[in-house]
Amino acid sequence: METISVSKLILLSIFLGFLQLINSARIGYDNKGITINGQRKLLISGSIHYPRSTPDMWEDLIKKAKHGGLDVIDTYVFWNGHEPSPGKYHFEGRYDLVRFIKTIHRAGLYVNLRIGPYVCAEWNFGGFPVWLKYVPGISFRTDNEPFKRAMQGFTEKIVDMMKKENLFASQGGPIIMSQIENEYGSEEKEFGAAGKAYVDWAASMANGLKTGVPWLMCKQDDAPDPLINTCNGFYCDYFKPNKPNKPKMWTEAWSGWFTEFGGPVHERPVEDLAFAVARFIQTGGSYINYYMYHGGTNFGRTAGGPFITTSYDYDAPIDEYGLIRQPKYGHLKDLHRALKLSERALLSSEPEITSLGTYHQAFVFKGQGTCAAFLSNFHFTSSARVKFNNEHYDLPAWSISILPDCKHVVFNTAKVGVQTSHTQMIPANARLLSWKMYDEDLSSLEESPTMTAPGLLEQINVTRDSSDYLWYMTSVHVSPSDLHGAPSLMVESAGPALHVFVNGKFAGSAFGTREDRRLTFKGPVNLQSGMNRITLLSVAVGLPNVGPHYEIWKTGVLGPVVLNGLSSGKRDLTWQKWSYQVGLKGENMQLTSPNGASSNEWIDASLAAQKTQPLTWYKANFDAPGGVEPLAVDMKSMGKGEIWINGRSIGRYWITYAKGDCKPCSYAGTYRQGNCQSGCNNPTQRWYHVPRAWLKPTQNLMVVFEELGGDASKISLVKRSVSRVCADAFEHHPMVQNWRVDSNGDQQIMHRAKVHLQCGPGQSISSIQFASFGTPLGTCGSFLMGTCHSENSLDIVEKLCVGQRRCSVPITNSNFGGDPCRNVLKRLTVEAICS
Repeated sequence: METISVSKLILLSIFLGFLQLINSARIGYDNKGITINGQRKLLISGSIHYPRSTPDMWEDLIKKAKHGGLDVIDTYVFWNGHEPSPGKYHFEGRYDLVRFIKTIHRAGLYVNLRIGPYVCAEWNFGGFPVWLKYVPGISFRTDNEPFKRAMQGFTEKIVDMMKKENLFASQGGPIIMSQIENEYGSEEKEFGAAGKAYVDWAASMANGLKTGVPWLMCKQDDAPDPLINTCNGFYCDYFKPNKPNKPKMWTEAWSGWFTEFGGPVHERPVEDLAFAVARFIQTGGSYINYYMYHGGTNFGRTAGGPFITTSYDYDAPIDEYGLIRQPKYGHLKDLHRALKLSERALLSSEPEITSLGTYHQAFVFKGQGTCAAFLSNFHFTSSARVKFNNEHYDLPAWSISILPDCKHVVFNTAKVGVQTSHTQMIPANARLLSWKMYDEDLSSLEESPTMTAPGLLEQINVTRDSSDYLWYMTSVHVSPSDLHGAPSLMVESAGPALHVFVNGKFAGSAFGTREDRRLTFKGPVNLQSGMNRITLLSVAVGLPNVGPHYEIWKTGVLGPVVLNGLSSGKRDLTWQKWSYQVGLKGENMQLTSPNGASSNEWIDASLAAQKTQPLTWYKANFDAPGGVEPLAVDMKSMGKGEIWINGRSIGRYWITYAKGDCKPCSYAGTYRQGNCQSGCNNPTQRWYHVPRAWLKPTQNLMVVFEELGGDASKISLVKRSVSRVCADAFEHHPMVQNWRVDSNGDQQIMHRAKVHLQCGPGQSISSIQFASFGTPLGTCGSFLMGTCHSENSLDIVEKLCVGQRRCSVPITNSNFGGDPCRNVLKRLTVEAICS
């Protein structure tokens, strides 16, 4: 074998170093924006969290993000996923951070790496590992030496890993900025001087890591130089950086809101989101990040809060399953194009603001021989006709029109001209074969308890979050004379959930809420003469993730526990001897694993006397459904618990019904998460994402642990499919897709208006339900022909679209055989069925 000489190795090293040098980028900033190699950039970003999807999904998600007009992918770094125990690191599978960033790089996009390492994010314990709570002398997120040592150690670990892989832009990689800490401003006030000292330390520590890219601090008005303070919220047009040399950046433009069990689903109209973004840009903003662009799934026990659902869909442009959500995705894509057409003017001047009326303003940017204008109507309900540059423009209520040449409107935030898609869950025709069950036997609990102690212990101090479940067990002697009354039990708990058993029989449950995790159980109990066993199962539904000193918040049964209604009076059991058992018997037997308990431990579920008994394990095998559509499991027949597929947890489920204020929602007016709610009186979450990458062609194992009782025979697999798509666009409409930039960098209108239709993966357009070129009426699902209609509409659209996954139909008189009504502005409206 030929050996390589030392001189050749040196030459190779020099050559590789030269390649890295020529590919590296100088990242900086000024008052107008982030600069890359000295050039200001208008950057559109979106949050995609790598653990909330699977590695096989990443490339497609990132491709869709790029196609949607994004320049940057933003992600937190999840400390508890990467360091589950001190010094033992995990960077594989969904936690392969390097692979995720390299996938972004290959797509030609940049990265904002939000190391934190506190992330909030509705993530378990805010992203901190639970072992951190037990470091001697520690106090989270303040000027505390044990905490700062641990935080610095993990931050350095991530930065060193990125440097080793040459992933910072200064090394030729995609990371153009990083974040330290996260939304600390309100916490700092609680900590006072120690909070300020901590902020200064964190900024100095991060800046000293010499990454060659700027560091950010979001919602941190006093972020020390050179760190950039940024804004998070539903609107950020009001925001100003703390120094005149820093750019105006919006690190979290909330695309919707998270969902909690028992609450409704929150949606944000795309008209308002686009309005908020345009409003931010017209006031000098140059970086905007959608939180979330793809929300994904809280697999396993990663959801925090508590009470946060397994779904983290967030009403994002790409839904939980990786499907494009229309019209949100398409309307924002058109917005991004309009902003990019205006980029040169936006980044080279401050806006000149002119009043056009009481609620109406023009923001005009002029520079480098260009002119861009934003015409705004801030009124909640009234449209307006305004005069600008001697021309008249119609502005719908609560909208902004973008004129990249100060003449022609290419985009209005309230006028949605893209496809609307409707998704549905359809049966996957995958039989869940031969359900078997295993009873979580209470009788053996006290045989080998984890520990015994006088009084009631805090739950996390015992479990260290190794399980959601902690058993509290004690015995009480009751004389025959005591039973003459009506015995009842009262248990007070710090929550979040509790199941009560007396003498092995289920006595009832109690649940806290996100607003108040504490709970009280009160109920009659059947006691017997002699010794009685009181067994309490305390259940975590995710650990707290936000608030000052949340590491000391308590969970579990803290008492008092009192027997009432005895003839001899009430009896306080709080301080007597209690035994504790961490986790479920089924967990310890590894029932969730394909290699777990032997088959003879399970019995045929059809032989069970009760299908709805609590604390029961179920399992079944199934073959993977054909096709490429995303999959979910329908749990409507069940109560509360957790699901595993081939040994991997897809998360907690809870078929609790949503309470809220679900009423017709208008996009106009200041948005808050309570404005637009859906799903009231239905299960908060019925369907649970099953990643196709976790399936084998045959003999997949599903295991379900049911706490309350349910009918497992009705569990089914479904496919998430686009069922119907609608599109509506005007002829000769000077929207952004009809513009191009010529060789001189000037914008030109191209009158080629089209209707675009596209079905989901593995689907095609099977039929056209409605098509009209003219003046149609109505909305998607209920269109009607207007007074003007081309008789050729249906034939033309069917010829171009049926049998295709996607199609485009030109909106011209000639395409439809002539003008059906002269001197009338016409549009083409189509509704298509996908299958």
